[in-house]
Amino acid sequence: MPPAMRVAVVRTTQTKFTVSVAVVVVNERQEVLLLDHVLRPRSGWGFPGGFLDAGEQVLDALKREVREEIGIELENLQFKRSRTFRRHIEVLYTASPVGTPEVLSREIYQIKWFAPNRLPSGIDRDTRKTILDVLGQPV
Repeated sequence: MPPAMRVAVVRTTQTKFTVSVAVVVVNERQEVLLLDHVLRPRSGWGFPGGFLDAGEQVLDALKREVREEIGIELENLQFKRSRTFRRHIEVLYTASPVGTPEVLSREIYQIKWFAPNRLPSGIDRDTRKTILDVLGQPV
């Protein structure tokens, strides 16, 4: 089978999926930046990030989303993990902030730095566990 036909067969028979990228931003006081996001169910609080556009590379998407939503740059980026939820793949990094975050998107209600012992109520268990792990705190 010609290569173009093989690609067409694979793409039409495989399940489609979405990909997002997020970042645990930690400042010099060992606080984590969380966003109260319009589109997040339950508590709303979560990590900065968003979906990749078609053809976009993971780190490019992460930097774009963070710049668009809260206006900061990232340094010391380190891959943390990737995982799959049904038809969705999430890629997570850690980083340090460059600049002062501010709400720049209608998708964000507010942003706030949180110490690990003062995380917002209602935050999901996995987000809490990830924060404590990144900060080297007992889970």
